[in-house]
Amino acid sequence: MLSGKFRKNITIGAEVKIVQKHHQHSGELTNGFVKRLLTKSPEHTHGIKVLLETGEVGRVKNVLEEDD
Repeated sequence: MLSGKFRKNITIGAEVKIVQKHHQHSGELTNGFVKRLLTKSPEHTHGIKVLLETGEVGRVKNVLEEDD
């Protein structure tokens, strides 16, 4: 699993686990596929903000790697 703190680890269509703003205190994670990267900077301490294909927005905690 790759860290969601670095933009270089996240590509469009990648499967990720995000934490949505209203789940920050509980730490509940949502799985989905990246539609757009919203954070412009190369890294962010709380995770790169993305838009999922489902329309949910959150900060990436983990990038799930494809099984070869």
